[in-house]
Amino acid sequence: MTRFLLGKAWHGLVTLLLAVTIAFFLARGTGDPVREMLGDLASDEQVAALRAQLGLDRALPIQFLDFLKDLVTFNLGDSLRYHSSNLDLIMSRVPASAQLAIAAMVIAVLVGVPLGIWAAVKEGRLADRVASVIALTGQSVPLFWLGLMLILFFSVGLGWLPAGQSTGFSSLILPAVTLSTLPMAQIARLTRSGMTEILGETFVSASHARGIARWRIILVHALRSASLPVITIIGLQAGTLLSGAITVEFVFAWPGLGTLATQAVQTRDFSLIQAIVVFGALVFVLINLVVDLLYGILDPRIRDGVA
Repeated sequence: MTRFLLGKAWHGLVTLLLAVTIAFFLARGTGDPVREMLGDLASDEQVAALRAQLGLDRALPIQFLDFLKDLVTFNLGDSLRYHSSNLDLIMSRVPASAQLAIAAMVIAVLVGVPLGIWAAVKEGRLADRVASVIALTGQSVPLFWLGLMLILFFSVGLGWLPAGQSTGFSSLILPAVTLSTLPMAQIARLTRSGMTEILGETFVSASHARGIARWRIILVHALRSASLPVITIIGLQAGTLLSGAITVEFVFAWPGLGTLATQAVQTRDFSLIQAIVVFGALVFVLINLVVDLLYGILDPRIRDGVA
C-alpha cells in the first residue's frame, strides 16, 4: 500500500510541476502588465523603475527559479492589481466556488447515476434511447448558452429565481443546474456502459437463479462492480468544477475563482493568474489522489499492482 501511495504521489507531483511551468510562461505572454498598471502616458523611466521593483527586468529563467522557491514556502506572491496577497484573494473566493461545485456535483450524481442505471436496465428500449438523448444533449449544449436560456426563462420570463450573484440559496439553483449538465451527462453515459456490461455477466444470472431480489442485484452487486469508472469521472469533474468554472461564474456573476481568473486575465495580472492556476492544479491533483485511493480500496488488485 505504501508503494502504491508513493507512486501516485510522485505522479501528482510531476503533474503539478508541469502545470506550474506552463502557467508561469503562458502568463507572461498575456501582455505587458507594467504598461497596464501605469497607462500609455507613463515614461520609459517609470516603466523601467516599476519593472525593476517587480523583478521583471531579470531573465526569465531567474524569475522562474524565484517563483519555484516561493512556491516551496507557500508564497504565491502579491496581486499586481489588488496589491494584496494572492493567497488571501484566492481563499476569499474559494467558499463561493466550492459551494457552486459541490451543489453542481450533487445534482450531477443524483441525476446521472439513476439515469445511467435506468438506461442499462431498459437497454434497447425507448427509455434507453431517451436517456441517451438526454446524456448526449448534456454533453453538447454550450454552458454559456444554457445559462443564458435559464436566465431568460426562469428569471426574466417567470421571475422565479435571481439572474445572478450570490444572494442566497435561490441564487445558487440556476448556476448549479447549468454547471451540472456536463458531469451529469458523462456520469450517466459511463454508468449505463458499465452497468450494461455487468448485467450481462454470469454472476448476475446466477444471482437471479438463487432468488435474490432484482433491485438488490442491480443496486448492490452490479452497481458496485461498475463503479470504478464512475468514481473516476466524478473525481475528475469535481477537480475541474472546484478549480474554477469560468464560463458559468461569468454568466451568473458568481463571486468565485472563475470570476477572479477572468478579471486577472483582463487586467494582465499575471501574478494572480499564476497563483490561481497553481491552486487549481493542486486541488485537481489532490482530488485525483483521493480517487486513486478509492480505487485501491474498491479493487485490491489495483493497489497490489495485479490489475
